[in-house]
Amino acid sequence: MSDTKIALISGANKGIGFETAKQLIARGHKVYVGARRPAEGEAAAAKLGPMAVFVAIDMTNPDTFAAAAERIGQLEGRLDVLVNNAGIGPDAGMKPSETPMELIRDSFATNVFGLMGLTQAMLPLLHKSPAGRIVNVSSILGSFALNANFEAPLGPWRSFGYNGSKAAVNMFTLTLAFELRDTKIKVNSAHPGWVKTELGGTEAPLDVAEGAETSVWLATLPDDGPTGGFFHKQESLAW
Repeated sequence: MSDTKIALISGANKGIGFETAKQLIARGHKVYVGARRPAEGEAAAAKLGPMAVFVAIDMTNPDTFAAAAERIGQLEGRLDVLVNNAGIGPDAGMKPSETPMELIRDSFATNVFGLMGLTQAMLPLLHKSPAGRIVNVSSILGSFALNANFEAPLGPWRSFGYNGSKAAVNMFTLTLAFELRDTKIKVNSAHPGWVKTELGGTEAPLDVAEGAETSVWLATLPDDGPTGGFFHKQESLAW
């Protein structure tokens, strides 16, 4: 078995996902760049260099999960790191009472069901790793504690689709971590922070390099690292 760690990152063609790939490659990982559009994924992999390989991942198409798992399995024999980075927020700024159901369904289809489906497809390969790591990119906006504080300065970020989907991601992290508690696979949720991305906007205080820090830390945890946690830059967050 090669000493080079193998990682798959969904939504790695841009933003935090691309930066996460860049930082993991700098640490010696080989990264499969998951992207929905081949042209964008191939371009991102080319920018990242020879340790990056594009693989088609469409979070609303489970067939791409199975195909990616088969390809990685044939080429690598295992997967050491899965970073579930891809996510959308189509209802940002909308009132829960006025949000079209279609947008709610879209949020959960990608952020929850897609994330779960991809994880399930990759788990057999993660079990073959001597130290598997699953990082679910969540958000502090999915925190019940924060949303329950009516004085919290969330501004327009009190939408149900995005916030609710990230709360569901956190519950998936907890339940999967419990299931895998006696294995070598660690499962954690990451809050990147408010980052300058298409979703975060230009007013965000953090750049993508800072936004990727939490995912990279959780992807490279030592054997005695945490599992079943919710973190931002190595600090625990309230569920």
